[in-house]
Amino acid sequence: MQKLLPKVPKRYLLLIAGIVWLIAGVNILLIGLPNFAAGWEGNYLFAVLAIGVFAVFMTFIFAPLVKKHNARILNLQGEKAPFYLFFDVKSYLIMIFMMTGGITLRNSHIAAPIFIGYMYTGIGSALLGAGVLFLRRFALAQMAYCKDGLCNG
Repeated sequence: MQKLLPKVPKRYLLLIAGIVWLIAGVNILLIGLPNFAAGWEGNYLFAVLAIGVFAVFMTFIFAPLVKKHNARILNLQGEKAPFYLFFDVKSYLIMIFMMTGGITLRNSHIAAPIFIGYMYTGIGSALLGAGVLFLRRFALAQMAYCKDGLCNG
């Protein structure tokens, strides 16, 4: 089965991760920003809360996660790896839990739209930030690969 799955140079897992995280960030922002705008009414507290959510998620969750996955990916055996290994099993489970929790929270209507607005705006921005960090790591890995004379022009 493993031989049937497409493999990519392992540094490209960083590119895949960056794209996935950017897409996730955009999707979460598309949910959060309309709710944020609808409940805004000039209350800067909501902007401060969104920035706070971003700072907490980026600093304590996503930036360390990017660092961890970067090291894990670059330490994979061999030059190529299956494309889905940009995440480990634990990260896939966390992603499923967060998506299920978010969908359940929104569909239950327990949380006020403004709560969804500032939480999702902050989290979506942090997801975008993580995507950018992954893309930066990919660019650095690609530059190192090319510096070693391994690029094809």
